[in-house]
Amino acid sequence: MNFGSVEKVKGLDLSLPADHPDTKKVLGGKEVKNLKIYVGCAKWNRTDLKNFYPKGTKDELEYYSTQFNSIELNASFYTKYPKSQFEKWRDKTPKDFKFFPKVVQDISHKKRLNEAKALTDDFSIAVSGLEDKLGMVFLQMPDNFKPKFYERLENYITEFPKHVPLAVELRNEEWFNDKEIADKVAALFKKHKVTNVIVDTAGRRDIIHMRLTSPIAFIRYVGANHKSDYDRLDPWVERISKWKKAGLKEVYFFVHQNLEIESPLLSAYFIEKLNKKLGVKLHVPVKPELAAPKKAVKKKAAKKKGKDLFSG
Repeated sequence: MNFGSVEKVKGLDLSLPADHPDTKKVLGGKEVKNLKIYVGCAKWNRTDLKNFYPKGTKDELEYYSTQFNSIELNASFYTKYPKSQFEKWRDKTPKDFKFFPKVVQDISHKKRLNEAKALTDDFSIAVSGLEDKLGMVFLQMPDNFKPKFYERLENYITEFPKHVPLAVELRNEEWFNDKEIADKVAALFKKHKVTNVIVDTAGRRDIIHMRLTSPIAFIRYVGANHKSDYDRLDPWVERISKWKKAGLKEVYFFVHQNLEIESPLLSAYFIEKLNKKLGVKLHVPVKPELAAPKKAVKKKAAKKKGKDLFSG
């Protein structure tokens, strides 16, 4: 993921902005005790997640789903998969696993939401193959999709199949810099129960809006393959804790890297921090040698007892 990438992190203000005032109103103020938390990566293929899979792993998705409870399915952005493919992915994963497919680029980037009803219907039918393992789909609009296309966005969201949970990611700063426009979009999202995606990436601090439009936080975190990536995750733990007390019901947090190899490490760090702060018991991804067959790692496991985080 090259969006928002930077050559140098030094000197950048990577702190989280304060909450938008509307976020508190949306959350309602009453703490939800059983906060649903989903943390995952964007991909599961072996090439990107090098050294994540133990030797001998035959099916990458099957193994991935033993370590994470969700996946941000970027593959669906590039390829129009049939319903049968989503059904196969569904059947390979545990009961509580969730998929978060990205809407196919033919709709968002090629059609740019114009005359896209047939494509959208096809997409919604395909992802229905996930059944109860469908978490939420998300529509990511290109950088040059600006507020002058508001009517197009409004029409698309209004007509979007209501049985499919939807989140939207807007990437042009004009959607956020003008209060009237920002309020108009937020009202549209709230009316149709659309979740406002938050993107935290080093090179685009102009679009990290911190404005929730539903009691769901959908966060796409992009590291810079820099040691500061870990420090940047700590404020997210605090913010999620704050939102939980204010009424947050669900968290979808997906970790990206420009070089995805480090995504599992960052995710493991983040999950451990969440467990400690919120008193939850999310599975922390294990080191490959500890996940391999017992005979192959007996000696190594004995030496590293209790240490299940990636070493980095």
